[in-house]
Amino acid sequence: MRAVVQDRYGTPDVLAPADLGTPAPGAGQVLVRVRAASVNYADWLFLTGTPYLLRLAAGPRRPKNPVRGTDLAGVVEAVGPGVTGVRAGDEVLGQGEGTFAEYALARADHLVAKPANLTFEQAAALPMAGLTALHGLRAAKAAAGDRVLVNGAAGGVGSFAVQLARHRGCVVTAVCGGSDELLRSVGVDDVIDYRTRDFTREDARYDVILDNVGNHSPTALCRVLTRRGTLLPNSGRGGRWLGSLPRIVRGAVTSPLVGRRIKVYVSTPNPADLAELVALAEAGAVVPLVGRTYPLERVADALAHVGAGHARGKVVVTT
Repeated sequence: MRAVVQDRYGTPDVLAPADLGTPAPGAGQVLVRVRAASVNYADWLFLTGTPYLLRLAAGPRRPKNPVRGTDLAGVVEAVGPGVTGVRAGDEVLGQGEGTFAEYALARADHLVAKPANLTFEQAAALPMAGLTALHGLRAAKAAAGDRVLVNGAAGGVGSFAVQLARHRGCVVTAVCGGSDELLRSVGVDDVIDYRTRDFTREDARYDVILDNVGNHSPTALCRVLTRRGTLLPNSGRGGRWLGSLPRIVRGAVTSPLVGRRIKVYVSTPNPADLAELVALAEAGAVVPLVGRTYPLERVADALAHVGAGHARGKVVVTT
């Protein structure tokens, strides 16, 4: 099968096309013929091997799994022992292993049926970014009437977060580069261009801030929270050794001092939440905003675009 592999950590230059054997599904696994796979910032981190802390799991000197990619949408090719409810020929979406390839393995409980009214590109855009946004708003207990600000609203997680917040009845402010009509088209109440306005120096106060960028200190962000407000740090950017962990720790120390809550949450895939997200997308309440698509042979370009930090919507690789 065609795939794009890396034999060492580094820039997108370390990626190369390769012909690999098609994997066989084991117990509880499904083999998917990948039609589309979206790029997440996590893929960039595992490509570069930074922060170094993640190499404890990914491999100290070189990646254990040479194929990047987690999100996928495609057609079931085969199922392993013990798999029920999924069969060859089904169109599915979810998360797997090494999805920047023609075929990928996935746990059966990490997949759900793809709605007919979503393209494979839209379906592949949903899982990681959509679940991260869903779990963040749930952790903050965002409710109707709450004022929610999403920093980095035009990216993958941000574009889902603003829509999910509006679906909950929140008043949503999006922070991004430029006056983004696309975000207004999905229900955002206000758009702040970070190049001309610094929301941390304005008078507005927010009940929830989802920070996907990490370009403001926790203290500055807490200043524009309401007294019972919640800050959700979701930036993977940071130092080469520990990433954003020191910033989160400093924020946790700051939180009680300024009387605000900093909520650190972990988003893990599960079929119930993925099915909820897909149902919202099928009903049109959430629209996966696909910014750019690349063929499999240009995975390096796709990762470079995401790694630069200015991707709008989701970046998707097609096979």
